[in-house]
Amino acid sequence: MTRLLTLIRVFGAMLLVYSLADLLPILISVIYKDGTIGLFLKDMGMTAASGLLMYLIGRPFEREVKAKDGFLIVVMTWTGMAAFSTYPLMGAIPGLSFTDAYFETMSGLSTTGATVLAGLDYLPPAINFWRHELNWLGGMGIIVLAVAILPVLGVGGRQMFMAETPGPMKESKLTPRITETAKNLWLVYAGITLACIIALKIAGMNWLDAICHAFSAMGLGGFSTHDASVGYFNSPAIEFVLIVFMLIAGMNFATHFLALRVRSLTPYRQDIEATPFLCLVLGSCLGITVYLWDQGTYPSFWTALRHTSFNLVSIATDCGFASVDFNQWPIFAPLWMLFLSCICVCTGSTGGGIKMMRTLILMKQSQLQMFLLTHPVAVNPLKLGRMVIPENIILSVLGFIFVYFMSIVILTLLLVISGLDFVSAFSAIIACINNAGPGLDKVGPATNYAALTDFQTWICTLSMFLGRIEVFTALIIFTPAFWRK
Repeated sequence: MTRLLTLIRVFGAMLLVYSLADLLPILISVIYKDGTIGLFLKDMGMTAASGLLMYLIGRPFEREVKAKDGFLIVVMTWTGMAAFSTYPLMGAIPGLSFTDAYFETMSGLSTTGATVLAGLDYLPPAINFWRHELNWLGGMGIIVLAVAILPVLGVGGRQMFMAETPGPMKESKLTPRITETAKNLWLVYAGITLACIIALKIAGMNWLDAICHAFSAMGLGGFSTHDASVGYFNSPAIEFVLIVFMLIAGMNFATHFLALRVRSLTPYRQDIEATPFLCLVLGSCLGITVYLWDQGTYPSFWTALRHTSFNLVSIATDCGFASVDFNQWPIFAPLWMLFLSCICVCTGSTGGGIKMMRTLILMKQSQLQMFLLTHPVAVNPLKLGRMVIPENIILSVLGFIFVYFMSIVILTLLLVISGLDFVSAFSAIIACINNAGPGLDKVGPATNYAALTDFQTWICTLSMFLGRIEVFTALIIFTPAFWRK
């Protein structure tokens, strides 16, 4: 019981911090006079009051947050904050059920970008901004933000940071103090976001669209203020700006921080993942461009290059913007894009999926196993660059990839059993568990997830949640060993 009350205290402190997120949409509502200020004031009050109550209840039972507790806090945070974020949507959109509102907020915080809403062009500006702010907050991770702030409230953060940080290399640190690390990551994240906002404004967006799409691009969330997504603008300049910043967001923010600190590109050359990531994505852009041009999908190479580059980068980085209905392309192209969404983005980025680090480790391990079949007594450790990968990391990667693919199979079968066709079901799960957004057929870029039943919507919501916290963090709390002392 003491452990539970300690976790309630921590979660309450995080809710208190999270309630401040309502301040920006309140400001937007005041500027645009859209009539939603009351919704956000009530949401802020309810979130803050709930957080304060939890904090006061758990305060007498304060103790050190242990490593196991970090996993529980992460699960509580992502599920709980998505629930507390639903009130403005349900208040502003008549008839919106809690199921659909929770799907939308989980999609925002998990940076998936899948939506059940239509008429985005006519939503109150503050509501649209709220959706994009969720993308931005979820991008770097609410936990990381909390690690930078909660020490002021007496809540230790290292265990939460380690549970939340994506990828196998969780022990690497930018600075000796974990709080300082989180602050540095957020400063870099915010600085690049500001640069993206300015670039989008120069490219032709108004300020609200520029801010919202910059939030989505840096969080790799994919929400848009328009039903037609980025296709609404029909602007090569805007698409180019977003391509650049989606690629930046797809790389490790620790690498961005180091590059800015030393004012050199050397950290990018030394980053094991950066070069393979860029080569795979940009090489795929060229290959799919040639394929679509050869298939007659577009009349010219340059038109094919424009639409391929934007949509492929968007899906490969797990962002989810769309400028055209790529569901109408020859099936190989969108399937390849969904495949890239599984493996491309770097550890420490705001994207989802397996991550490039795990992909490289799996590829190297496969090569090593084939080598050992012909040289069984050889001693040949697995290396990435100059770094020797410990065996426990290799086993962790193999275990993660098995659980990842089994999750895809089971969740896809659940959607098929519920009556959804296989292509829609499979692509929906791939898009949701990779936090990529649009799938194919009934959940393609020209439609949304509104056609799903409540059961199917909850399955996709679960997929987004599992993908955001990388499966193991959620599943580990259901193992008997986790609860043993």
